[in-house]
Amino acid sequence: MPTTPAATPSSDLEAVLSSIDTMAAQEPTAAQIVSMVDSDDTDARTLARILTSDVALAGRVMKLANSAYFGMRGRVTSLQVAVTVVGFPTVRTMATVALSGLDDESRLPEGFWTMSTTVALAAATLAPRFGQRPQDALCLGLLAPLGVALLHHGDREGYAELAAAEPTAAGRRAAEVRRYGIHAFRLTAVALEQWGFPSSMVTPLGAVDDHGSQDGALLRAALEVATRLTVEDHVPVPVEELTGGQLGEDAVVAVLDRVRAEADELRVAMLGE
Repeated sequence: MPTTPAATPSSDLEAVLSSIDTMAAQEPTAAQIVSMVDSDDTDARTLARILTSDVALAGRVMKLANSAYFGMRGRVTSLQVAVTVVGFPTVRTMATVALSGLDDESRLPEGFWTMSTTVALAAATLAPRFGQRPQDALCLGLLAPLGVALLHHGDREGYAELAAAEPTAAGRRAAEVRRYGIHAFRLTAVALEQWGFPSSMVTPLGAVDDHGSQDGALLRAALEVATRLTVEDHVPVPVEELTGGQLGEDAVVAVLDRVRAEADELRVAMLGE
């Protein structure tokens, strides 16, 4: 019977939470983009100009704009057009990836970006069924696992032990609460709140385990699709149960096919490889 690692001192979690405040100083361009995207004075030209200060981030935005997901395939040749194609929320999400160190796979749990991109594509594909915008759902899916990275950064050995002991996502979240006093999705919500993200990005993260809440239904469905594609021996959970009947299994097959086909290219674009 697997055992969960003993609870970590509260100071460890405090260090993780305080690190959220210090990240901006390490990535000033990304922090500036995260803070200003919602401003009425911000336009594509302004964002493109700021992006030129961060060559790596600008390159990722260009690569994503020319990816299969946006259907432009090599036709985007200027950074300003790329910002327009991917949209402000996506640029902000990519800046958040840089801000929080998610673009360095060596610092992340194994398979982090495989899961992140499959969740994101599943959420974007399913979004219209839930009355939501695909672009917003893509951003939610990409950033949802941020808390996993933060916990891993702060407690590498302990978190790896915890993840190995808990094969299911729900079990892992329960173990995170026992060890850290907070689960990874809630930690993501804390970070996004501090960085000024809208409630539409924050609320689903807190509702992911409440099957009676429609706020988390899309994220739950996307997580189930991603788990079916990435976790060996996963026992599928009916999506009707996860979504309060909003989605049936007949809708999942096409989603699985699309995510399987496009997730790797999205990962490459997000990491700039």
